[in-house]
Amino acid sequence: MAYRTFAAIDVGSYELAIKIFEISNGNGIKVTDHMRHRIELGTDSYFTGKISNERVDELCRILREFTDVMKSYKVDDYKAYGTSAIRETKNSAILLDQIKQRTGIKIEVISNSEQRFLDYKSVASKGQAFQDIIEKSTAFIDIGGGSIQLSLFDKDSLITTQNIRPGVLRMREELTNVSYRSYQLEGLVEEMVRDRFESFMNMFVGTKKIQNVILVDDYISTVLQNGVIKAGRKGYIAVSDFVDVVDTLKKKKTREIAEELNISEENITLLHLSALMVKYMLKELGAELLWAPGVSICDGMAYEYAEKAGLLTESDKFETHDFERDILACARDINRRYYSIERRTREREVISLTIFDHMKNTQGFSKRDRLLLQLAAILSECGRYISLANVGASAYNIIMATEIIGLSHFEREIVANVVKYMTDNFEYNEILGRTTTLDRDAYLKIAKLTAIIRLSEGIDIDHKGKCDRMKLDDNGDNMVITLETNADMTMELGLFSKYASFFEEVFNIKPVLKQKNSNL
Repeated sequence: MAYRTFAAIDVGSYELAIKIFEISNGNGIKVTDHMRHRIELGTDSYFTGKISNERVDELCRILREFTDVMKSYKVDDYKAYGTSAIRETKNSAILLDQIKQRTGIKIEVISNSEQRFLDYKSVASKGQAFQDIIEKSTAFIDIGGGSIQLSLFDKDSLITTQNIRPGVLRMREELTNVSYRSYQLEGLVEEMVRDRFESFMNMFVGTKKIQNVILVDDYISTVLQNGVIKAGRKGYIAVSDFVDVVDTLKKKKTREIAEELNISEENITLLHLSALMVKYMLKELGAELLWAPGVSICDGMAYEYAEKAGLLTESDKFETHDFERDILACARDINRRYYSIERRTREREVISLTIFDHMKNTQGFSKRDRLLLQLAAILSECGRYISLANVGASAYNIIMATEIIGLSHFEREIVANVVKYMTDNFEYNEILGRTTTLDRDAYLKIAKLTAIIRLSEGIDIDHKGKCDRMKLDDNGDNMVITLETNADMTMELGLFSKYASFFEEVFNIKPVLKQKNSNL
């Protein structure tokens, strides 16, 4: 039986956390220990752009303690992820190098979409409880120090996900510049959230009835999980009861709340702000049930590690939820928002994937490469909303400005470039000359996926379903594409070489298009 001890370290905006896990392909993922330390890195980075030397010293001291903890548990491997506080630090490269030199711990900075996807996976690891709640229309509220992620589910499908500001720590710091009385706080919190939340409601919720809310945060979730609030099943509470609890807390002093809820006094302010934000959003959504599963990004990190290391059996995996489908659903939602013609993108998607599947073994493509190509095909026309003359460049800007949960910034940049160069001239210097996270391997991937999607465009130029019966065969240095159709292929046969030339340049394979009459 394969067995590993794994440590997950979360370098968050207002605390550091480490979770030790025992992972085996017989017993799944078990938490052995969990430690948290309050340190408000975001207070510095959000408002000054840098983390002060004093806080860096404290951060390194705590991380050295975490190193000792890992040694005591004889940890086989670890991951340390930095989120918004590190992301928004201007000198992050210097900071990360200094931390590595002083503590031996390598911190990887992840994008907001990667961070929220790990939170999402953490909740989904609850298995049937997660599946049951998203069968009905559900909002997923993930409150961080810098921002809030809002996602909508309906009938087990992710409809959309959006990021809004401020988060709980950023809100607290902004309020320090406002002179107010305690009875005014709730109104101020609503004012700070209302503008963006109303836009979210108008654009994505409308008249839809939201029944359930899943909450991920560091304060309300802790309270609902520790059982001090009697509300039925652990972590679940009726929205009406939650509102009553929040209204009761407003009347109590900090020390009284800390003793009653069994949390430290220093956390009361953030708890209060988080509770007021959630109360406002619950009322606006009209939800009936709140579920706080009490998970953190560390749980998602452990699952991700176990999955990649092959330490989970089929029974350990939460196979009932398809995360790839959620990523594709987000892309289709972007398409709808920018009025792309689904028939055209669907044809391009089907043809591109057919070509990809024919070539994947000889070209060494991965399953993830297939997903990136599929996303590029789906998003290939969103730029028409801005400009019919510069579709590729406009689509690039839309994709780079839009988070797709489950994709890293690096992967999103690959997709954006494939879409851009589907119509624009492919320029090596232009791709690597911009401010970019791309490297040589990414450039080659972009070239190959662009070649495939360009070729698909030449097979059915007007997207009228001419390729229902398409066969691909390799013949020496040629790839013969045979379409069994009675449709008029005059344009495709005449212009095919224009779309196929880049494919031949990239793969050194010449595509040849043939038509076979379907009644023969």
